[in-house]
Amino acid sequence: MADTASKPASPLSIVSIVASMTAVAVGNGMMFAYVPFVLATEKAPTWISGAAVTAVALGGLIGCVIAGPLIRRVGHARLFACSMALVILAAVIIAFGVHPLAWVLARGLYGCAGNANFIISQSWLNHAAANSWRGKAMSTFYMAYVFGMGFGAWLFGEIPAAGNIAPLVTVAFTALAILPIGLTRLPTPPAPARVSIDLRLAWKNSPVGLVGVLAAGGLSMAVQGFTPIYAAADGASQKDVALLMFVMQFGLIAIQYPMGTLSDRIDRRIVLIATCLIIAAISVVALGVPFSQLPLLMLVFAIFAGSVETVYSIANAHANDRTEPGDFVSLSSTLLVAWSTAATLVPLGITLLTPVFGPQTFIYAAMAVSLAYAGFVAFRLYGRPESASGQGEGFELMSAQVPNAGALVDDDKADDATR
Repeated sequence: MADTASKPASPLSIVSIVASMTAVAVGNGMMFAYVPFVLATEKAPTWISGAAVTAVALGGLIGCVIAGPLIRRVGHARLFACSMALVILAAVIIAFGVHPLAWVLARGLYGCAGNANFIISQSWLNHAAANSWRGKAMSTFYMAYVFGMGFGAWLFGEIPAAGNIAPLVTVAFTALAILPIGLTRLPTPPAPARVSIDLRLAWKNSPVGLVGVLAAGGLSMAVQGFTPIYAAADGASQKDVALLMFVMQFGLIAIQYPMGTLSDRIDRRIVLIATCLIIAAISVVALGVPFSQLPLLMLVFAIFAGSVETVYSIANAHANDRTEPGDFVSLSSTLLVAWSTAATLVPLGITLLTPVFGPQTFIYAAMAVSLAYAGFVAFRLYGRPESASGQGEGFELMSAQVPNAGALVDDDKADDATR
């Protein structure tokens, strides 16, 4: 039995995991568009919409901390069903009607369950995939999830915003997502590695990588979470908000892939600086493009979102370039918690400042974070030489919307990956 569990599966065998998380993503994408749009049109207090974004991130941080111990207690499959139940419960709370504080609580509940889902699915994929195609499997997972989110946002534009149809559709997609995992023949992975936080190690090995993940966590939640709030506050229609959120997801490939490929050929820090300058420049453009020019605005925000994704993936790759294989688990654990912490604190700051600077505060925040990180990377660029050729693992397509749960690869698998 142990031999069966340790035997790598074929690429087709992981379809169940990817299909489950894609179905979840459709519901999640719908709720990320629905909640801010309804709160804005219902004239809820301005801080409520921001608090809902912050609650998602704070719940995600809690999910990152408790997922590992819970998996060791009940296993991947049982915890997956439980976390899906919490996603459904969060949607049901929202379906009862507009109660702002209850909605904030529901989004926090979703954040906790959502990150647990990511950790379960990624650690299961890591266990099932062979070393030869694990990178492609993870890239497929990221792309399927992000485009599922985009499709869910688009679908929101095709149904009435009034009433509870959107959360009920979310419940339906989440329920469907349980079926592929419930029926999969993939063996249950062994207990994941313990999450060991070592900020000193992460800072010593790669300050650029650690700070980059912090920056990306804040940038991602700012751009993805506050864009629909900004659009709704500006009077954009439901269809326009949904279409904007859908198009933004295409920046994942359009920007991240060429910049990531370039980072495999030249010093990644140079590419990170260039990406941050793109974010700062596109932020200025975003402030000047009105919603009456929607096609141009969609292009701007697609570049905006794609550049943020690029910071995350290249910072992760740079951190791994600088780390010995034996420290990968500790590094991944630390980056996972760093991402979640920044994804909580930056939206909280934006929420507090929005009453002062208006709905466009998140754009100012993205500009400030990107320029600060570009300055930090430039300072480091002259303080430490480029890593020796061949030491890096190579760029992999990743999404800042999905926390990297490489920390939860079991120790035997992590050892195999270094051979």
